[in-house]
Amino acid sequence: MVRTVVAGLDGSSESRAAAEWAAREAKLRGLPLKIVHVWEPVPEPMAQAPLLGAETQQHWSERIPRETLEGLRLRHPGVEVTMEQSSGRPADILVKAAEDAELLALGSRGLSGIGGFMVGSVGLAVVAHAERPVVLVRAGEQAADEHQADPVGIPSAATPYRPVVLGLDPAGPDDSVIEFAFDAAARRSAVLRAVHGWNLPPYYAYGLSADPELYDEIAREQSAALAAALRPWRRKYPDVEVLEESRAGSGADRLVYASHEASLVVVGRRIRHSPLGAHIGPVTHAVLHHATAPVAVVAHN
Repeated sequence: MVRTVVAGLDGSSESRAAAEWAAREAKLRGLPLKIVHVWEPVPEPMAQAPLLGAETQQHWSERIPRETLEGLRLRHPGVEVTMEQSSGRPADILVKAAEDAELLALGSRGLSGIGGFMVGSVGLAVVAHAERPVVLVRAGEQAADEHQADPVGIPSAATPYRPVVLGLDPAGPDDSVIEFAFDAAARRSAVLRAVHGWNLPPYYAYGLSADPELYDEIAREQSAALAAALRPWRRKYPDVEVLEESRAGSGADRLVYASHEASLVVVGRRIRHSPLGAHIGPVTHAVLHHATAPVAVVAHN
């Protein structure tokens, strides 16, 4: 069965940006694109309100998806685009849609530069439960944002892609996360920037001032571990240029900083079948809320 690239659409600007990103990704992968338009039923008393009457409902349930579909087909003529409309709980419908998808793209609302970005409850629920890759795309994201500026500094979709950034913990690397990042870099002919942030073990901290070489020794060990985790993938993708960055400090902070010059940030999420429900790790959670590039969350065991 041929997988599809799927994008969730609710009519918001961020969901339309996600649909555009998904169309570009579908072209890179040579796959069809399916737009899943989710219409959450309005309770009957609210549906009778003047601002939520039949005309408003028709706008959101018919006009928005029709115009989006027509626009995507016009702007991405080489991509097969279809629309599926569903009514119900958005998170449940989107998690179900992701089951047979190559990946699912969703929108993330932009906030101020300091505040970062906001992933709503639906987006977080989908990321926490979907077992296929989910990509969060911020409102206003455009093709030129993923590319290097042209020689005179003007954004352009015709220049090479910015690097793909991979957040990697060499203590527990997962093949599916690494392969997703290498594959994304290969399709974009982009540099892969592998970022690893590490902290000193607590029992080392008091000895740093007495032994200044201790830090360097730990740094070399961490860099060697990162190189070892990437070595087989360098052989599998010999045409992908890889930059390795292993530095002390918060992994989340380093990934958010790297996102400013990235076309895509790739992080992992461990699948946990727990009675307490699914969870998103703290690094992935921070990156989702503050990265300035699209973020791909790859679920793994």
